Amino acid sequence: GHKVMKFYKHLYIGDTVTDPAKVKWKLKHHAGTQVYVVSIAAGADQLEIFHAAYLKQQYYRYHPPIIVGIASNYDEAVDIIIKITQECVDATGTCNLKEYLKRKAKN
Repeated sequence: GHKVMKFYKHLYIGDTVTDPAKVKWKLKHHAGTQVYVVSIAAGADQLEIFHAAYLKQQYYRYHPPIIVGIASNYDEAVDIIIKITQECVDATGTCNLKEYLKRKAKN
C-alpha cells in the first residue's frame, strides 16, 4: 500500500517558504502545492530536486523519498543544497552529504 512520506528531522526550509507546517501537510496528503522539494536520492546521487507535483505520481506514493528541504522555487532548492554542502564540508571535510545528513539526524 501507500507509504507515508518521511521528512528529515532537521528539515531545511527555503527563505521564502512562509508556512512550512502547511506545506508539509499538503505534501503528506498529496494536495496540490507549488513547491520544490530536496530529497535524498535513491541512487548514487546525493540529493535531488523536484517539483512537488511529481510526488503525486504512483511511483512516489509507494516509494516516498526522504524530504530534507522545502523551497518555494528551484533556485531556492539549489540554495538549500549549497547550504547543506557547506555545512557538510565544514563539519566533515568531505562532500558525503548522505552520510552527513544521517549523522546530523542522530543529534
